[in-house]
Amino acid sequence: MEIKQLSTTERIIRIIALVFITMLAVSSILPLYWMITGSFKIQMSAMSFPPEWFPKSPTLENYQNLFLDKPTFRWLFNSIFIATCVSFGAIITSTMAGYAFGKKDFPGKSFLFWLMLGTMMLPHQVLLIPLFLMIVDLNLNNTYAGYILPYIAYPLGVFLIKQYMQSVPNELLEAARIDGASELLTFRTVVVPLAKPAIGAIGIFAFILGWNDYLWQLVVADAEKMLTLPVAVSRLSQGLLSTNYGLSMAGATIAFIPMLIFFLVFQRFFVKGISVGALKG
Repeated sequence: MEIKQLSTTERIIRIIALVFITMLAVSSILPLYWMITGSFKIQMSAMSFPPEWFPKSPTLENYQNLFLDKPTFRWLFNSIFIATCVSFGAIITSTMAGYAFGKKDFPGKSFLFWLMLGTMMLPHQVLLIPLFLMIVDLNLNNTYAGYILPYIAYPLGVFLIKQYMQSVPNELLEAARIDGASELLTFRTVVVPLAKPAIGAIGIFAFILGWNDYLWQLVVADAEKMLTLPVAVSRLSQGLLSTNYGLSMAGATIAFIPMLIFFLVFQRFFVKGISVGALKG
């Protein structure tokens, strides 16, 4: 097998690309490194100049204060519980609605689908006040339902399932009906297994949304026991006289670790999630 020799121009381009990618990777990793190392620094070291790139006297004091003086485990549970419920709720509603839009014919189908897509174009801040007023009128502020319900209708998930359903042959659904399967049985035994890649992608995207949507979590609850980890971490940095940077870094690290584990476990679905919307029937 003959190996193609690269020209001088191609080598230069590859070197430049490698340098650029390396710089991009370093710029992405550096804040994480600073956050993690900063969580092991005392206040004086965290504010020192020139900065300490590695803690000279590492300490666990910040983590001790975080877990002993604050309800951090409750905050962590809130975030995981809310993100998980948002993920499962979005999967259920998106799968059913996407299947209906992709494989069923009913009056107003196109209008409703484009209306749903139109909601994706609205900035989240535009919907914030109406949603908050609705939650308050229903007495759902400072509750898990207040956190979760606004995310259940997930237009992106409906769009992904609808696009994926268009790639599924109608003959498979017809064969199930000929065998006597009801609509619900067909959905459960045929549609759901075939749509697993899209469902997995929706679950991941919805989980990340439920975990990271700081703005909604900030306004819907103010009771300390109902705070989520991202909101609680932001409040750790709001000192009266000075900011405890070490404590804030420790809280940010704790908030970052679950998402890192989640990504490492389900990273293969991210690639499928990026491409699933491009499928066509």
